[in-house]
Amino acid sequence: MAKIRIKKGDRVLVIAGKDKGATGRVLEVLRERDRVVVEGVNRIKRHTRVGQTARGAKTGGIVTTEAAIHISNVMLSVEKDGKRVGTRVGVREEKVERDGRVKTTRIRVAKRTGEDI
Repeated sequence: MAKIRIKKGDRVLVIAGKDKGATGRVLEVLRERDRVVVEGVNRIKRHTRVGQTARGAKTGGIVTTEAAIHISNVMLSVEKDGKRVGTRVGVREEKVERDGRVKTTRIRVAKRTGEDI
């Protein structure tokens, strides 16, 4: 299992595959399979059985949804000079004193711009 540095809600850039160059927000991270689901990327059509809900409305037919994409095919996206560019993720440790105790917190940092994520 790879070390996953991307979290739900992050904006990512697709760097490989049929949707290369597309950006989107991470909807779900599937840690055990090393995959992420990105909004608007890797869309598939799924044929679902027609059924009825409790209120009597019919559901089903052909539904378009996002499929998972491998974590190695996405890169965190940050804004630099008005453009969205891909960046690697680093970690900076910061010591914080609270209630007389010193705690270490880990802060994710964009390697390209140096700013906190």
